[in-house]
Order: sequence, then structure tokens, then C-alpha cells
Amino acid sequence: MKPVIIAARRSPIGEAGGLLRNVEADRLAAPVLRAVLDDAGIERVDDVLLGNVLGPGGNPARVAALRAGLGEATPGMTIDRQCASGLSAITTAASMVSGDEFFLAGGVESPSTAPWRAWRPRNATEPPRFYQRAPFAPADIGDPDMGPAADLVAAEAGIGRERQDAFAARSHARAVAAQDAGRFDAELVPIGSATGDERPRRGFTPERLARFRPAFTPDGTATAANSCGISDGAAAVLVTSEEQRAKLGVPGLRLIGWRTSGVDPNRLGLGAVPAMRALCERRTPEVVEFNEAFAGQALACLDAAGLDDELAGPDGGAIALGHPWGASGAVLVVRLFSRMVRQDGPRIGMAALSSGGGLGVATMWERVG
Repeated sequence: MKPVIIAARRSPIGEAGGLLRNVEADRLAAPVLRAVLDDAGIERVDDVLLGNVLGPGGNPARVAALRAGLGEATPGMTIDRQCASGLSAITTAASMVSGDEFFLAGGVESPSTAPWRAWRPRNATEPPRFYQRAPFAPADIGDPDMGPAADLVAAEAGIGRERQDAFAARSHARAVAAQDAGRFDAELVPIGSATGDERPRRGFTPERLARFRPAFTPDGTATAANSCGISDGAAAVLVTSEEQRAKLGVPGLRLIGWRTSGVDPNRLGLGAVPAMRALCERRTPEVVEFNEAFAGQALACLDAAGLDDELAGPDGGAIALGHPWGASGAVLVVRLFSRMVRQDGPRIGMAALSSGGGLGVATMWERVG
């Protein structure tokens, strides 16, 4: 069976503590799921798969499916591959297509409402030890934080501060231009008073970005301005077979290849490179959506995969829009759907990202119909 996406939507992306600060993960995902089904004119789905990193636990996919009114017979499964969770949810759904099924797949993240996390006290006198993130790899192998790891990857790839700032400024400029032109409108699902993405900055020139100091290591090149923001958001797509798409007579995105890869956890930002290279050996994408966790890290991956960074993020990326971890991979696919299907654009596109622990997922898509 050839899996294909026939509908794709996302919420606005809000800064943590910002416009979506009071919207829990299931409440954030539910209206997006409903909008995808309404777009396709479909009421029955066989399963709901959502990526999520921070919790609140309790299978948010199932909770969101119930809240979206999909009925008690609709299952749900939550997937955690860190930043690649949303894209992994989509490829997992694609692998489940064997006939006339319909699957909702995507991701959701709400750092604003996620529970605090703490290690259990070892005795009655010890207080709980709060922590920011779980381990991505055993400490004896190396489990660096994202920022210092991004600085290392950029330094080893020879990507300097000037190029990173120019890339980040371009991401903001493209996102602002897309907002102004209304290119996000058809994919967005309003959440309460939030009707548009919160983060893109006007007037973020390379010269302005050059004033920011290194954020993670004293001599590093990653700054608060050329890195992504911590964000709330949700995204989902409807996956079915090419045969079902043809019966419905609608255009779509057909998945023509995907790979998952692993690398040294100390260079976790390069996790997607082997997967991207493998796919690019077979097809050359005309447009690329690569998650911009850090400008230097994104550029290192694009360079290593032999891709022109001008092709990446034509309407801006995570540096401008934000990075709702468990949803980000699905946001990339929603963006491809808009560029390739809604706008009748390029025929071949790639969506890829690296994630914690030195993992990466890459997908290649073809416009059909």
C-alpha cells in the first residue's frame, strides 16, 4: 500500500508562557484533529497517533481523540522519540496502512502546562530533586545538553557566527512575509484568542542578531536569537492509502520514502544526516522542511546531506515560528502540505529533523492528484 496524506492542519505556535499558556496538551490537539477530519469530510478513523515529549502522561492521543468527539471506539497511541516524535507518529501511521484505513497522526506539546518533574527522594530527609529533562543517553557515553552540543556540531562543521545569524534572520523574514501574505491561514486552527503564530520577529536583521552573546558556551556561536524558542503547539495529518485518495478525488502528499538513523549522542544535532543522505540518493527534493533547532546545527545537517540551505524553510522555520518538541515533526509535514498541495507547488519535498540521543528521522514526499 502507498500511504498518502489528504488533509493537514496545525495550531498557532505560541511561546511557552505566552498565548497558549493555559491550554493543556489534549485541549490543544483536539480542535486540530477535528479540523483535519472536517477538511477531508471523514468521520471514522482507525487510530490516532500523536507525538509528545513532556507529558502530562496518560496517553494524550487517546484523551485528545475523546475530546475531539471521535467516539469511545477510536483508539489512541502516544509516541516519544523526543523532537522527532511527531514525524515518527506520521511514519508509524503510514506503516499501518494496509487497505481502506484512515489514521490521524501528528504531535502536540505544551511546555506551559507540563507537570514539574522530580527524582523521588531516597530517604525521608531528602527533598525531591527537580530536573529539566530526562536522560537521552547513558552518562558514560555522553549526554550533553542541546545548546553545547549545537556549538560543537557547528564548530566541527566550520559554520561561523555570521552565517548562522544570516540564516536565522532569513527564517524570521520569510515567516513574517508568509504571515503577511496569508500563506499560513489555510493550515491554522484558531485556539481561543490565538489565531496566528506568536514568535516571528520583524526587523531581525543579521546586524541586530550579531549583538547577541553566546548562550551556551563562552566561545560558542549559538545565541538566543539564532536558536529556536520553547513553544506550545499541535499539528496533525490524515493518512490513508493512495487508493482511498483516488476514490475521494482529492490531491495529497504520497510518502515515497522514510528513514530513521542514529549517531553519536554527543553530536545529537547530526542525527538526521544518515537518513537524509539515504533518501537523497534516490530522489532530489525541490523543497525541504528541516527543523531549525539551532542555526548552526541545521546548516551542518543540510550541508552534510548535500542540500542547498536556500531550499529549506521557504516560509521560515522553528527559529522564527518556535519548536513545540513533540509536534515539530508534524508541523514540518503540514508546512510541506501547504507548499506542495494547497499551493500546487513543488512535486518532491523532504521533511526531516534530528532529536535527543543522536536520533533522526527523514521523509520524502510526492505531490499526487
